[in-house]
Amino acid sequence: MAYVISEDCIACGSCIGDCPVEAISEGDIYTIDPDLCTDCGSCADSCPTEAIHPGE
Repeated sequence: MAYVISEDCIACGSCIGDCPVEAISEGDIYTIDPDLCTDCGSCADSCPTEAIHPGE
């Protein structure tokens, strides 16, 4: 299951460089493309606000 980014995202950019498949897109709240996400969790580990978690 792909990871998702909640509204707690502050668009700091710390997750983008950690995604090995470039599945994260910038915006007011960043988003993760579920078709590209490999469920590695690297983005969640780097998020300072804990806004990234496994999807349902």
